[in-house]
Amino acid sequence: MTPGDERVFETVRHSLVREFAGVFSPETVAACLNETYDKLAATARVDRYLVVLAERFSRDRLHAIAKIEGKLMTNVPEVLFVCVHNAGRSQMAAALLDDRSDGRVHVRSAGSDPAERLNPAVIEAMSEIGLDISKEFPKPLTDEVVRAADVVVTMGCGDACPLYPGKRYLDWELEDPAGKSLAIVRRIRDEIDQNVQQLLAELAPAPAR
Repeated sequence: MTPGDERVFETVRHSLVREFAGVFSPETVAACLNETYDKLAATARVDRYLVVLAERFSRDRLHAIAKIEGKLMTNVPEVLFVCVHNAGRSQMAAALLDDRSDGRVHVRSAGSDPAERLNPAVIEAMSEIGLDISKEFPKPLTDEVVRAADVVVTMGCGDACPLYPGKRYLDWELEDPAGKSLAIVRRIRDEIDQNVQQLLAELAPAPAR
């Protein structure tokens, strides 16, 4: 970490401590941020804007922990999408469900072996339908995001996702878009969208007008 990164890191730490004041101690927040930074540096292998990405991921992890510990009460169902690299299928599914649900579902995604960056063809295919995921990044699978989820949807990651009683687990058999043409990625995107809309209708149907 460069001196400049260290200064940004301290700013991020103070910001998260203020954000979660009354929920978590400063030490807990700092420990989560440190661990998250190390996970992204060693596992996800992202190097650009690493501190900023660590801030985003830490915030999400802290929200998940707060839910698990009963410090955050919500009636909104949570869905976690998991694939191997978190660079294609799970990212598309998360973006589609987030868009289609209009806030009725909280969505996360993760990878059992995160890639360095998102699949460019996936970014392009999603931009064609008006969804910009270019700022997203592959995230490692962590225990708390699984525990916080009501539904866990796996996509070709085998038994990498831990199992917890009381959760709904789904496995969507979908072709891996890695190395595929844009035409094939579009087809995979549309298959995911069909599955997402079916899941949404089960979890949080749109209110009657």
